[in-house]
Amino acid sequence: MNVFNKIKSVKGRLEFEGDKSISHRAVILSSLAGGKSFIRNLSIGEDVKSTIGCFEELGVIFKKVSGGLSVEGRGFKGLRKPERTLNCGNSGTTARLISGILACQSFESEISGDDSLSRRPMKRIIDPLRYAGALMDAREDNFLPIRFRISRNIMPRDYTMSVASAQVKSALIFTGLHPEGVSTIRESGITRNHTELMLRLPAVHEGDLKIIKVSKDCYPLAEDYFIPGDISTASFFIVLTLLARDSELIIKNVSLNSTRTGYLSILKEMGGDIRILEIKNLSGEAFGDLHIRSSSLHNVKIGKDLIPQIIDEIPILAVAGAFAEGEFRIDGGKELRVKETDRISAICNNLKQVGVRIDETEEGFCISGRVTKKSGIFESYGDHRIAMATTILSLLLENGGKINNFESIKISNPNFIKQLTKVCR
Repeated sequence: MNVFNKIKSVKGRLEFEGDKSISHRAVILSSLAGGKSFIRNLSIGEDVKSTIGCFEELGVIFKKVSGGLSVEGRGFKGLRKPERTLNCGNSGTTARLISGILACQSFESEISGDDSLSRRPMKRIIDPLRYAGALMDAREDNFLPIRFRISRNIMPRDYTMSVASAQVKSALIFTGLHPEGVSTIRESGITRNHTELMLRLPAVHEGDLKIIKVSKDCYPLAEDYFIPGDISTASFFIVLTLLARDSELIIKNVSLNSTRTGYLSILKEMGGDIRILEIKNLSGEAFGDLHIRSSSLHNVKIGKDLIPQIIDEIPILAVAGAFAEGEFRIDGGKELRVKETDRISAICNNLKQVGVRIDETEEGFCISGRVTKKSGIFESYGDHRIAMATTILSLLLENGGKINNFESIKISNPNFIKQLTKVCR
């Protein structure tokens, strides 16, 4: 059990390791490309290490060198048959994205994961990949492990997504890189667009639909990548700075991709003093510096259409909502039920420990009363974002808090405590 005491203020500057979502994709694209690529500021979390480990088993050579990671990719259809089951660890991104690639190879393979990942649904990728011609077998037709048999009938398809998921979209894009002809993916909701940007795929909008076309002509080439700082990791420090008294923080070179900054817009609408100091662009990805200062917050209405853009930040937004005036409500967040843990229940159970009046619903929750207790004992449920959100909550309580199973933070940010120590007074 980890103990955290109340802080007085937040002061200083931070720069984070590379964004986790972009890091996964840089590793994957470099592995597929023929020749050597170079990645700077790669995420050091366990999830990205899982992706690297899987591609090492597939014959890709990774070397840590001065300034980053060198990747010697295998080229089109050049991946090697693995000698063992590919272990995706706790990473749903690894499992779902690599499935779109393994489905197209000329060898059989299998992916598995830890106990948590093995409880997360995979039918959302199994069904569309089967529609493209993939031969796949899964436990109960929905859960890991997944076995990929050799399929000679992968076809370009016109697919309309039924769920707003960047992971499903990316899996379909990776599959579309392999057959002859053009695959079309139609997306109605806004989801992370890192895969499209990094592959330089043109997107056309027809009404509410975003239409993405992909073919062998889009197959990745070896190149150099710079990964901006993780905007989801930044959210915990931003909320802490806003809520702590007499606080001011500058965050350098953080991702400002428009599909990832929804929570910044919400916090600013709540009264948060958040300013973008500079915006830069590299390989289509926007990044820059943020300036955050203490603020008095009031809750605002969050529309269902925003949920896919803020899904990872809802735990820390709930902490902000528990200290803000008015009602904080999340609807349309059923995806939270199938993350590393059931995050809806985890958020509600933890906030109740400090007297927050919160009502749980099937697809979300409603906070109608603020924090009233001076301390709490919290449970991370083995979920890194719940662990970090309850840490921020503890640092704001008069008598601090205690957290069980805190070690899950290493999944995304092993340096979390070091960063807190640097800026907390």
